[in-house]
Amino acid sequence: MRMSVLVVTLSPLVLLASCGNGYSTDGNTQAVSTPAPGDTTFDGTFAITEHGSYEEPWAAAFAPGTGVIFFTEKGGTVRGYDTAGGRAITVSGAPQVDYGGQGGLGDIAFLPSQAADTLETRTIYLSWAEAGDGDTRGAVVGRGELICEEADACRIEGLDVIWRQAPKVTGRGHYSHRIVFSPDERYMFVASGDRQKLDPAQDNGNTLGTIVRLNLDGTPAAGNPVGEQIWSYGHRNILGMDFDAEGRLWEIEHGPAGGDELNIVQRGANYGWPTRSNGDHYNGDPITDHSADDGFVKPVLGWTPVIAPGNMTFYRGDLFDGMQGDLIISGLRSQALVRVAVDGDTAREIARYEMDNRIRSVIEGPDGALWVLEDGDGGRLLELRPG
Repeated sequence: MRMSVLVVTLSPLVLLASCGNGYSTDGNTQAVSTPAPGDTTFDGTFAITEHGSYEEPWAAAFAPGTGVIFFTEKGGTVRGYDTAGGRAITVSGAPQVDYGGQGGLGDIAFLPSQAADTLETRTIYLSWAEAGDGDTRGAVVGRGELICEEADACRIEGLDVIWRQAPKVTGRGHYSHRIVFSPDERYMFVASGDRQKLDPAQDNGNTLGTIVRLNLDGTPAAGNPVGEQIWSYGHRNILGMDFDAEGRLWEIEHGPAGGDELNIVQRGANYGWPTRSNGDHYNGDPITDHSADDGFVKPVLGWTPVIAPGNMTFYRGDLFDGMQGDLIISGLRSQALVRVAVDGDTAREIARYEMDNRIRSVIEGPDGALWVLEDGDGGRLLELRPG
């Protein structure tokens, strides 16, 4: 079903009260009725088209060169949708996943260099939670071929696991398992969450709480600064990664009770978790805040109360006036799209577009439209254009 509605956001602009490093220390916000000079000209009015509802959609990616969006459902299904023809596409050959809690089928990614104006055989990358021995599990990344020989049906063949989070541990939280390719397409970066085990994020004998840098076949890339795989560490639960126009990798991760943070990912850097955080443990126990002399890389921007990010993308198009170069973040607890302006190595929130539902994912379409997945059962696929 396709249904168009015109939405005027209730809170078109929200600016964070912040100290000099851009980090919100008290979570207070100041609503303003007009943008500051140079901030934005988009007024927050969206024309929204609904393209069906699905079972716990998690991640989405357009097949490069086409108007076909593919997305994952956490229970273990890959689906496609032809945005030009309004046609659903079935996808067979998805992996068996360990479903439960935060685990299941995760990210989906394609190589930009394989752009083609028709659906044809191309490489597909997926991440998911895999069961291990006993009551253990961990994130994996698989690579295969997406073959589309019919208009409404595709299949995945030769899907092999090329990377495994290590070690597998108990529990079903904080897999992270986001995938992003470097702009030159030489490397694949994979987010590996701390799996709610905390201390391993400071132990470089494992890959929990890290970002790993791999070759496209999943083998460790040469020249990694920490062990064979690790590019950065001291992370908690990374759910968004993207490169900016300057080729710098950024990530956004969940804090505990407070302290969601946006970081520029630096080679070999330690981001402090769980030794430092600007949030507290869920039981109220304090965690020492970041300080200038603590030896850890500080967040560029943070949120208390949390926004609970689902993912993020740098906006590169020109459909939304003034938005180019900004970060658009999907908000779960915040039930909004959060817009962040980046200036060098600083960032600030300049707008929050209320969506009235938990937002799991936002990506940019080929013509600059925003495509949004709502979270949970019945989560809708939404197309956003200026209203």
